[in-house]
Amino acid sequence: MIPSKSLVATAAAAAFLTACSSEAPPVEKVDASISAADLGRRIETLSSDDFEGRAPGTEGGQKASQYIADEMERAGLSPMGDNGTYFQNVELSEATVRKNDSSMSIHKDGEEAPLLTSDLKSNSVYWTKRLDETVSVEDSDLVFVGYGVTAPEYGWDDYADLDVEGKTVVILVNDPGFATQDDALFNGNAMTYYGRWTYKYEEAARQGAAAALIVHETAPASYGWDVVSGSWTGAQYDLVRPDRGASRTALEGWLHLDAAEDLFASAGLDYQSLKNQASIKGFKPVPLEGISLDATIKQDVKTTTSRNVAGGVTGATHPDEYVLYMAHWDHLGKNDELPGDDKIYNGAVDNATGTAAIIEIGEAMAQGPAPERSVIFVAVTAEESGLLGSAYYAESPLIPLNQTVAGINIDAMLPTGRTKDIMVKGYGASELEDLLKAELDTRDMYIVPDDKPEAGSYYRSDHISLAKKGVPMLYADPGNDHVTKGLTYGEDFASEYNKARYHKPGDEYDNSWDLSGITQATEIFYELGLDIANSDEWPNWYEGTEFRALRDEMRKN
Repeated sequence: MIPSKSLVATAAAAAFLTACSSEAPPVEKVDASISAADLGRRIETLSSDDFEGRAPGTEGGQKASQYIADEMERAGLSPMGDNGTYFQNVELSEATVRKNDSSMSIHKDGEEAPLLTSDLKSNSVYWTKRLDETVSVEDSDLVFVGYGVTAPEYGWDDYADLDVEGKTVVILVNDPGFATQDDALFNGNAMTYYGRWTYKYEEAARQGAAAALIVHETAPASYGWDVVSGSWTGAQYDLVRPDRGASRTALEGWLHLDAAEDLFASAGLDYQSLKNQASIKGFKPVPLEGISLDATIKQDVKTTTSRNVAGGVTGATHPDEYVLYMAHWDHLGKNDELPGDDKIYNGAVDNATGTAAIIEIGEAMAQGPAPERSVIFVAVTAEESGLLGSAYYAESPLIPLNQTVAGINIDAMLPTGRTKDIMVKGYGASELEDLLKAELDTRDMYIVPDDKPEAGSYYRSDHISLAKKGVPMLYADPGNDHVTKGLTYGEDFASEYNKARYHKPGDEYDNSWDLSGITQATEIFYELGLDIANSDEWPNWYEGTEFRALRDEMRKN
């Protein structure tokens, strides 16, 4: 009998909630095969409270990166970092808004009683990328700029003929294609890079805005307000920029939907009506008449050094050509202001799983016959802070990018169990998908495209840092079609994780996890990378994709 969705969801929740054991199983020897025991041991260790959520620049983060280096050495991988070490140092800025000394308020007609006062949790969240201890915005008029997109290739410009110097822009999340579900508009339901919050803040700064506020809605953002309020409070990290963030807007933030609707109503506007208008080409920005923002951000600023961790296997025939495996080791750290007893974001699924997998693949390659090409394994830092570790690697690669044949990124594998499918994020991008399909055919498995392309997952993990430079990158996860329990079980399992544990303290390792699917996927990624390493082919992006020209130009050199 096929179980009901409610029963499946309950079973999925139970699989996560069973108590974890206190000790990892003993390890007696290095295993050249892909081992569920090794994967489980490393996932459990990396997500333990000992590392306090693996935030970059913290003692827990330093301990986690050292553990990864030790495991790479133990697995037989050669150091590939700076100066003969396993580490590539990444200088980061760390800024923490002093909650009690900072304020953001929105007024109507300058009235003393504000329409909205942020408490940095319930109705708005704000910060600054400027590395000054005090940053202020005064009497800044609000203007609604729709999706805040300037995209010549789509004939779209929300800032056309608009001067936003000194103003606060209010922006919708995602892009018009998602709003309309029109396949001919942007990329239809699938988010483009223009839908990402990173782009929207950057574009607002290019336009000269004083502040930028994105209205949060769960469906187009693909996560709830609790993710926003949890991820954007506390210490915020960035790469140390030459201008120390002076080119960014003075304030960046999110508005809760309820707060945004109230603000629009106070200006005599209907939020939902304007939202609908903003998805039509030719939309003109609308001032929120009489509505202005004042803010003072006081923050503690320091620079800190985190570390990418890199090990490798030298190729027997073409040692100067490299296959890249990548996973991020960091998570959200510890937040003492969280309610309840659990203050640690352990990040077991996200991304102790991927980090454990690349070490396990490295171990298998190091213990087996040397591949024809070299292989490098890079565990990057600060993904949760905006893909910073991979961005640094892309700018300062340990291996020249024109010598990097292809890459495989592994991020957040769910312990669903064995599946019939592998899910490819950003499906239809590169010839790596053809190679993956050939591997899956031997296992009677199949590729499935991302089931939530509107979430923009293709732009939310570290592979994109290399893709934007032209390196073909595959980002794939175990799918949802469970071999015995079916598709509904896998979908409900994933849904339960996203609602209850994603970017929450509940993302913890559990000894009841079914590691068979994670093991299966790790084996597939191992075989795929090994096939590329033992080939003389250079996979490319498909014709017509946005990164093909970059790769073609790179291959000329």
